Amino acid sequence: MDEARVGQKGRTGHRWWTRGQRPPGLCDKRFASAYLFAAVRPLTGEDFGLVLPRVCTEAMDRFLLDFAATIPANTHALMVLDGAGWHDQRSVTVPPNVTLVELPPYSPELNPVERVWLYLRERYLSHRLLADYDAVVDACCRAWNALTAEAGRIQSLCAYPYLAKISS
Repeated sequence: MDEARVGQKGRTGHRWWTRGQRPPGLCDKRFASAYLFAAVRPLTGEDFGLVLPRVCTEAMDRFLLDFAATIPANTHALMVLDGAGWHDQRSVTVPPNVTLVELPPYSPELNPVERVWLYLRERYLSHRLLADYDAVVDACCRAWNALTAEAGRIQSLCAYPYLAKISS
């Protein structure tokens, strides 16, 4: 599980281009943004995404509540996440069918969702001019839906070697 800011003030991303020349690209400097919260199951490709206006404890509570509602009965989910302040188990309301496990500090390479953000930004979210907040939310939704429509893409992005050892 992780979240990513998507907004008008984005980055241009990388492009192949002629050596010695600068590629044409768009980069907006306005400030409307939204946050894409996502949880993925790397071995099966199952996913859950939610676009929210900000990151805070209330947003995390909403994400966990909506995520817990998608879990089948008699199933318990283990959610691995980073140590952001709004993930603190003492302030977040954790549903009974979810357990939160915090990653060690300064270890984003252990979180498979980080590669999903890179993929979304490179393929769908960079080099875009978004008119307003609604356009940002629409871009987030279109990018997430395009990603989840690609069969096996989440599995290939999140195929970290240590996960196979843990899950087997």
